[in-house]
Amino acid sequence: MTFVRTYLLLAGAAYRAQLQYRSNLLLTLAGGVAYQGTGLLFLWVITSRFGDLGGWSMAEIAFLYGMRVTSHGLLVVPTSQLHHLDVAIRTGEFDRYLVRPAGVLTQLLCRQVHLPTLGDLATGITVLVLAAGPAGFSPTPSALLYLVLALVGGAMVEGALQLACASFSFRMLSNLALRGLIDDLMNTFGGYPLKAFPDAARLALTYLVPVAFVAYLPAGVLLDRADGLHVTAWLAYGAPLAGPLLYAAAYALWRAQLRHYSGSGT
Repeated sequence: MTFVRTYLLLAGAAYRAQLQYRSNLLLTLAGGVAYQGTGLLFLWVITSRFGDLGGWSMAEIAFLYGMRVTSHGLLVVPTSQLHHLDVAIRTGEFDRYLVRPAGVLTQLLCRQVHLPTLGDLATGITVLVLAAGPAGFSPTPSALLYLVLALVGGAMVEGALQLACASFSFRMLSNLALRGLIDDLMNTFGGYPLKAFPDAARLALTYLVPVAFVAYLPAGVLLDRADGLHVTAWLAYGAPLAGPLLYAAAYALWRAQLRHYSGSGT
């Protein structure tokens, strides 16, 4: 509860500071919507030209894409400042976090608010809601509960990868390229049905970089496609659990690597 209260206080102050510039807020939100909308438009062009993709219709792909972008939005709205860890270390800003009476990670995440991330979240929710009916999603109480758990779990999977990569900045001072690679993998493959890719790619995107657990496996369960996935049914149904497990491991790695921080000499 102390962490939650501290985060809400610091994040609230950061949001109020950004809301002083209303026109900039609208423009940045529009930018986030345009960026994510372009990805969906590209998928529509592909399915219009070649028909279904891996046996998934455009409506089903839109539902999958909506889940992926919503999970991404749930992650980046509160944690976008994780990408600025390298800057905080190189400029000496991170040193101040170590002597303040608040969590180090909490202070980093609340240093500023990146408003375009709200556009990502709004786009994901809109696409998900609009695609649910045409895709054949049945909004039963159990399905809705699984959907919520899957969205949060997907956000935690992506967050775990980003946090694990960020933790190595305490030794390397900068590894932004590695975190950019994770973003690229999620953006490039996260909104596609992995059945459309070769076996080696499906295995890599499931067990090496767990992209499949963000949206593909949960979407397969919700759209009654669990039997056609490349994993066992129990693993698909348990996909939301991957997020908390991976995030706990990533946070343990963060704490372990934090002990190796020695400053940049700035």
